Order: sequence, then structure tokens, then C-alpha cells
Amino acid sequence: MTAYLIQRLLSMLLSLLGVSILVFWMVHLIPGDPALMILGERANEAALQELRQQMGLDQPKAVQYARFLSDLSRLDLGRSFRTKGLVAEEIGRHFPPTAELTLAAMLFAIVFGILAGVISAINRGGFWDFATMFGALAGVSIPIFWLGLMLILLFAHQLDLFPVSGRLDALLDLEIERRTNFMLLDTLLAGNLAAFADAVWHLILPAVTLGTVPLAIITRMTRSSLLEVLNQQYITTAYAKGLSQWIVVGKHALKNSLIPVITVIGLEFGYLLGGAILTEHIFSWPGIGSWLLKAVEARDIRPIQGGVLFIAALFMSVNLIVDLLYAYIDPRIRIQSAAV
Repeated sequence: MTAYLIQRLLSMLLSLLGVSILVFWMVHLIPGDPALMILGERANEAALQELRQQMGLDQPKAVQYARFLSDLSRLDLGRSFRTKGLVAEEIGRHFPPTAELTLAAMLFAIVFGILAGVISAINRGGFWDFATMFGALAGVSIPIFWLGLMLILLFAHQLDLFPVSGRLDALLDLEIERRTNFMLLDTLLAGNLAAFADAVWHLILPAVTLGTVPLAIITRMTRSSLLEVLNQQYITTAYAKGLSQWIVVGKHALKNSLIPVITVIGLEFGYLLGGAILTEHIFSWPGIGSWLLKAVEARDIRPIQGGVLFIAALFMSVNLIVDLLYAYIDPRIRIQSAAV
């Protein structure tokens, strides 16, 4: 297992090196002058030239990339020329809102996705199976931006049940000290239950919007995997012993069908961490997606490079954790890893 872990970590480093090459060259292929985007069209040529020198844009691309790698080896992601802040500090400030939103969305998707998949599998061919699969197909097909706007229109404007945007009511926000920038945690640390409830209320619509696609995918995967396990001989034996359906499914079949489901959960969690840009934009959520979008619009090179690398490292780390979970769920994988 230790050798396998070392092998995966080395593979992650090589993958991150590849990502750094891609993001470096792709950022420089974006049309437009970064200095002009930051200073504006009224800036004189002397100011533009000075900023280009500060950003290193006057040097050859190979030299710029070597400098970027040198800084990266010291875990220095540079400084944003748009906000003048350190990229690492800005990531630390904008990532907690994205992580909070992603965790809420995945919790919604996992709970209801596995439940819907189990109900669909044990009612194969029936009404609930048809209804669940129709809902899953709709969930995969509906564009996120359209769903978010429809939820705002229905539940925020017409029914006035949920807030339209933000993470907390403006008046309550003034009372909360930002210790971790995880709003739910900060409100609990402040002992303000009213603010905690309001933070949860602000989280519901964006979490449902972001979690709809993974909910549909988890539902379909749970159903497919569970149906395959339910056809195994040991399940027939369990039924022959007189065990109830829910005991057979919950105790024997579900755990053995979770490996492909966990794979999907890990992949979707990684995708959501880096792909919540539309949801964050619609609900004015101050996460890393919105921050990266502003950096791209301004062609602020270092935040783009640092943000993409951070998301890539996070995605790979999630996949590694998923692989390690396999060994916990299925002892056969643990034995194979030890043999390697």
C-alpha cells in the first residue's frame, strides 16, 4: 500500500507539471494585452511598458515559464497585478466559500442520489423506477444556468422563500467575525444561531442547483450497480434464509455495489470544486470560480495559473482519496495493492 501511495504521489507531481505547461501556454494564447486590460485604454505607453516589465512579459516565453516553475518550487504563486494581493492568500480567502457550496451540493446529491437509486433498483420496471430514471435523465440534461435562474424566479421572487444571492444577510454579516471563511462554521463559532440558520438558508438554492447533475449521475450509477449485485447468488441465498428486502439490500447488497458509486462521487466532487463558476456567478457566491472568472476577464496571469494548478491538485487529491477508500470497502483491492 505504501509503494502504491508513493507511486500515485509521483504520478500527481508529473501530472501537475503537465498542467503547469498547458495553463502557462494557454494563458499566453488569450488575445489581448494583459497590461492594457489591467491599466485601461487611457494608460500611456510608459506605464504599460513598466507594468509589462513587472509582469515579466518583456522576457522570452521560456524564461517566463522557468521563472514560474522556480517560484512554484518555493510554493510561491506570485501576486495579482489586478488586486495587488498574493495569489496564495486570495485562494485561501475564496476557496472556503466554494468548498462549503460543493460539500453542501455533494451531500444533497449523495443522500438523495443513493436513496433514489436504491428505490429504483428494488422496483425495477415499476412506476418508481420509471419516475426516478426520468428525473435522472432530466437532471443530466437541464443546463445549470437555466435551472439556477428558474429556482431563483420560483422560490426567491414568486414564493419569497429563499434569498436571491450572497452567503448571509447584510446585517447579520456585520456581526460575524471571519475566522475560517466557512460561513456555517464561523456562525457557529460566534454562537449566533440566527446567523447560522440564515447561512444555511442562503446555501440551499445554489447547493440544489450545483448538486442536480451529480444527483442524477449517482442515481443512475447506484441503480445499475445495485441491480448487478442483486443478481448474485449470495443475495438469493439471503432471501432464502427469510431476511427482509431492506436487510438484504442495506446490509449485503448496497455495500458491495458502492465501489463504482464512490468512483462517480469522487469524480463529481472534483468537477464541482473547479466547475462551480456558473452557479457562483448566478447566485453572487464569492468563491474561487467567480475569482478565476474575474482574473480571466482581466488577463491577470498569475491568479489564473495559480488557481488552475490549485484546482488540478485538489482534483487529483480527491481521486487519490477515492482510490484509498476502495481498499477500505473491498479487502480484495487491499490485497492486490499490497502485492504490488
